[in-house]
Amino acid sequence: MEKKKNPFSNILGGGILKEDFIVKQSKLLILIVIFAIFFISNRYDCLKKITEIETLERDLRDIKYENLVISTKLTKNSRQSQVEALLEREGINLKASKTPAYEIKK
Repeated sequence: MEKKKNPFSNILGGGILKEDFIVKQSKLLILIVIFAIFFISNRYDCLKKITEIETLERDLRDIKYENLVISTKLTKNSRQSQVEALLEREGINLKASKTPAYEIKK
């Protein structure tokens, strides 16, 4: 009468690697392990790139907002009334012309 082995000790002891099924299918098992490693590394790489894309989109949104603020300030400061007030505040003696500009044609 043969003694029945404990399946856990068979797995932990490495005896399962001697089974005929495992030996015959070893190439397939190695291929499955390689595909699993490839899948895990690909998923990690995709998650890393998604995080980078989200960071760049947030930075782009911030830069667009900053651009809008600067553009608004520039538009406000380039108005004729603002320029005249700045010249007066700085003590520069320049006045706006009372006569409109005209073009001389040949």
